[in-house]
Amino acid sequence: MALPGARARAWGWTAAARAAQRRRRMEGAGGSPSPEPGGPRAALYVHWPYCEKRCSYCNFNKYIPQGLEEAAMQKCLVTEAQTLLRLSGVQRVESVFFGGGTPSLASPHTVAAVLDAVAQTAHLPADSEVTLEANPTSAPASRLAEFGAAGVNRLSIGLQSLDDTELRLLGRTHSASDALRTLAEARCLFPGRVSVDLMLGLPAQQVGPWLGQLQELLHHCDDHLSLYQLSLERGTTLFAQGALSTHNWTYWQCGQYLGIGPGAHGRFMPQGAGGHTREARIQTLEPDNWMKEVMRFGHGTRKRVPLGRLELLEEVLALGLRTDVGITHQHWEQFEPQLTLWDMFGANKEVQELLERGLLQLDHRGLRCSWKGLAVLDSLLLTLLPQLQEAWQQRAPSPVPGG
Repeated sequence: MALPGARARAWGWTAAARAAQRRRRMEGAGGSPSPEPGGPRAALYVHWPYCEKRCSYCNFNKYIPQGLEEAAMQKCLVTEAQTLLRLSGVQRVESVFFGGGTPSLASPHTVAAVLDAVAQTAHLPADSEVTLEANPTSAPASRLAEFGAAGVNRLSIGLQSLDDTELRLLGRTHSASDALRTLAEARCLFPGRVSVDLMLGLPAQQVGPWLGQLQELLHHCDDHLSLYQLSLERGTTLFAQGALSTHNWTYWQCGQYLGIGPGAHGRFMPQGAGGHTREARIQTLEPDNWMKEVMRFGHGTRKRVPLGRLELLEEVLALGLRTDVGITHQHWEQFEPQLTLWDMFGANKEVQELLERGLLQLDHRGLRCSWKGLAVLDSLLLTLLPQLQEAWQQRAPSPVPGG
């Protein structure tokens, strides 16, 4: 709920002062940018697990709050962010993404506190991308402005549909008019930095009307559209179009990222353990248990899975091919300096067939899907992943590269 009157203005002044202080800390006392650290870099994902209600299609880790003590949640998010930043040895945070759940239900104070903690523990450049997911009914213009004062500079709006019947089917609490109003307000506050989610493949949905919704959205916002295909059994699949999201790009490029908050996922190389292995980490799902663990241990990591080099290469392949750039030779070499993309895939007959059919391209730039191939990527991976595994088994041992 937006803060009224003088209280809202006081919050705005306080947040602006804190943001200015944070910028000064990032840039150094002299007003010029401080030298960038040369150590590990990562993106940071912050999970806010609470929603007003559970939508009919959603299987994410989210909860309907009952007597939520936000101060305790805020303290735990701050503590876990600091703990994992120190544990990972990350010295520069490239982007921060507040996801959920519905993080626009959180207080802007919580967002500011997390960003302050990140800036105190690592280098957070003043122009870093800071994204907040927002639902139309939880984000009036005054509240969006407060988030902007807290340090948010990019919004991801969970619009999903411009058809009121479809929105009711999905269990959304907003109408199409609510969505367009919030979108217009967001674009005024965050020009060029607004992302919109649109869902496709709903029951009884027709291609023509859906394309009409897409065209209308492009008229209102062509910064960044994320198209989600509804799958009742397996969740949704993200396809990004338009303006590049720094945070998403880190995922697709298999960069390090830290996940803080209940049920958040991360991929990073812990420091101080004498190893050189990246880990997949999952934080405890249930918020109350997660908070207890954070207060006791400094973080709520429930599961740690070391990623072998083959597993990491499988992720590089599967995620990199989701983009139109694909996997460049230089990017592949960062993870596998001995066996090139040509070594892995150049001589395989099944891969050659995919190349001849125009589904894949392997050339001086690297390996990538054609537009036709992107539409059937999952089926292409049924050929590429076994070939990667076979080539890996035949390779000679080589030193483990850094994470």
